[in-house]
Amino acid sequence: MKRVVITGLGALTPIGNNVEDYWQSLVNGVSGAAPITKFNTAQFKTKFACELKNFDPLDFIPRAETRRYDLFTQYALIAVEEAIQNGRIDFDQLDRNRIGVIWGSGNGGINTFQEQVSEFATGDGTPRFNPFFIPKMIVDIASGIISIKHGLRGVNFTTVSACATSNTAIIDAFNYIRWGKADMIITGGSEAPITESSIGGFNASRALSTQNDNPLTASRPFDTNRDGFVMGEGAGAIILEDLEKAKARGATIIGEIVGGGMAADAYHLTGTHPEGEGAYLGMHAALEDANITADKIDYLNTHATSTPQGDISELKAVERVFSNLDNLNISATKSMTGHLLGAAGAVEAIACIKAIENNIVPPTINSTSIEPEFGDKFNLTLGKAQSREINYAMSNTFGFGGHIATTIFKRYSE
Repeated sequence: MKRVVITGLGALTPIGNNVEDYWQSLVNGVSGAAPITKFNTAQFKTKFACELKNFDPLDFIPRAETRRYDLFTQYALIAVEEAIQNGRIDFDQLDRNRIGVIWGSGNGGINTFQEQVSEFATGDGTPRFNPFFIPKMIVDIASGIISIKHGLRGVNFTTVSACATSNTAIIDAFNYIRWGKADMIITGGSEAPITESSIGGFNASRALSTQNDNPLTASRPFDTNRDGFVMGEGAGAIILEDLEKAKARGATIIGEIVGGGMAADAYHLTGTHPEGEGAYLGMHAALEDANITADKIDYLNTHATSTPQGDISELKAVERVFSNLDNLNISATKSMTGHLLGAAGAVEAIACIKAIENNIVPPTINSTSIEPEFGDKFNLTLGKAQSREINYAMSNTFGFGGHIATTIFKRYSE
């Protein structure tokens, strides 16, 4: 099978509106949490989230287009444009029939759906829906618009596996290229879930933190005082390419993807398996796919959303997979970005790729009182980034419904 390399990255996150700003904020332990500005939170249990900062889509997209695209699609286009630019990709010099898009989103145009249905419900009963309602809302539209904008006629679809979504997209893209069915694929995920319906819905399921007095430190994975995740928004884009095609066009190769594993908890609608059974299977499958042993992994970016059950079950799975924990750095970057739902895997994959590139492990912030069962067993990279040699990095994502997706990235060498 073909080797698959990374030749472009794009990021739009609550702690940086491009890859470099995002990475610098990660290394410096910057929290993206703040009071919600998108709507009036007076009646909501949770009043804060990790929103984008100093961001105006009109800086990137013409006003006429913003009217046709939900925010999740706008975020996707902006992140993808950065990835194309820093990958120095000229599609006119490539075979567009062999270039695809596999994009992910858990919620799609949830803001569009909320707005249109609310207008109908409060109107006179006459259905006056915007003609762009359906194409703005459907979850696959970002993938389609990316391909239309750049004339890419290869494989094109969207993955949906809740919070494992963009890792699933990355794994699918990896497979299509190594099987020889594409030369290049734009992959990743985007999410724009900071809406009344999302915050209210997750509040109802008791998944969100309600530490409204101190939002900056509310996302605290592995901490005994954690009380739920902090919602985030944004996008991550990754250009995956056939190694030989990348070399032929003189691309700068940032890294390599070498393994992907998917599994299921098969346990509960929203809760993780108490012993992390699915997480264990996903990590094991990714290692097997990469044809390496667990001791080769230098850095693990955990799913670690800061929920009481989820964090513990993941660490139990990690303990099963990694018999020797002495050489493993673990961190939870959601402590800074919040949880980007379907886009989480993409932005965390970028964190792994940048960690390898710079030999720096980003920290887990806010966590000071670690679960006693695990405090002495793991290097959770608490408080400060750590410099070390990183050749392999693993990224975990888990989703409602029991979905598991794990990816492994490697330092590129001939």
